[in-house]
Amino acid sequence: MTQTPTNQQARAQFTVPPKHPMVTVLGSGDALLRVIENAFPAADIHVRGNEVSAVGDPADVALIQRLFDEMMLVLRTGQPMTEDAVERSIAMLRSAENGDGGTSETPAEVLTQNILSNRGRTIRPKTLNQKRYVDAIDKHTVVFGIGPAGTGKTYLAMAKAVQALQSKQVNRIILTRPAVEAGERLGFLPGTLYEKIDPYLRPLYDALHDMLDPDSIPRLMAAGTIEVAPLAYMRGRTLNDAFIILDEAQNTSPEQMKMFLTRLGFDSKIVITGDVTQIDLPGGTKSGLRQVQEILEGVDDVHFSRLTSTDVVRHKLVGRIVDAYEKYDSRNGQNDGRSGQHDSRSRNGKH
Repeated sequence: MTQTPTNQQARAQFTVPPKHPMVTVLGSGDALLRVIENAFPAADIHVRGNEVSAVGDPADVALIQRLFDEMMLVLRTGQPMTEDAVERSIAMLRSAENGDGGTSETPAEVLTQNILSNRGRTIRPKTLNQKRYVDAIDKHTVVFGIGPAGTGKTYLAMAKAVQALQSKQVNRIILTRPAVEAGERLGFLPGTLYEKIDPYLRPLYDALHDMLDPDSIPRLMAAGTIEVAPLAYMRGRTLNDAFIILDEAQNTSPEQMKMFLTRLGFDSKIVITGDVTQIDLPGGTKSGLRQVQEILEGVDDVHFSRLTSTDVVRHKLVGRIVDAYEKYDSRNGQNDGRSGQHDSRSRNGKH
């Protein structure tokens, strides 16, 4: 793309290579172009044939130029651009321009980093913080992924675990969660103890089915290559040559967190994920995930990755819901991390 400045406005022109059909750049029904136009309402963007031009404020035009350059780099890998990918690319470029990026990762580097491919589907980070989280798992022995629902904390960790198993970096995967009731009563569920615990572990099974041939999972579990178990089953063990994931860690007590961390054996890696805004522990019980941040921050080979509502990769409304709850909690002074505090006041008739 070439850029020509004028007194108050800049003009940039970009030629899409013939090997990239314009629909891959503009989107079906020009959906991607509309995303760009909405993001830069003051700029005038025109398309003629395979030529794209932009006229407007020099800063906007420079960003549009960079955006199309990044889109070309992504398309060159064979990966399609989506509306979500364009929106996230614009956000990353703006963040870098404002000096908020911290490092020099580009949208193309983030969007084309493949972790795992299975049955024609590729798992990759979708945001800058997700890429940094994935990179931290490669570099550190113990990584904490802390953030709200939908930020890919557990899903990306499990993809890295499967990748490590397939590349023979580890001999087994261990997935665990604390069995804490989130308003439901375990005692009323039918079946054996294991069947009662199973609903807590079901999300981990579901993610495994996305990443592995479903027919292989029972065989791997029977052989002990993959273990899915409640946190209590970890006590007294030393876990060597394993990729260990503790999910829903906000529902551990400080004692459980210490117990789990000291299970670490040789040639193993631990990823601990949780959302400190969704704690289901009884009132008065401190969250082990909250406390461990004070204890281990700055310890060598331990890394804390913090994701936010901007990293939510579910429906766009989920990010807005997360933000709304954070604002509500800050207004009402609910900063101690215990769920149920507001409910108990309501039950007592105090609002």
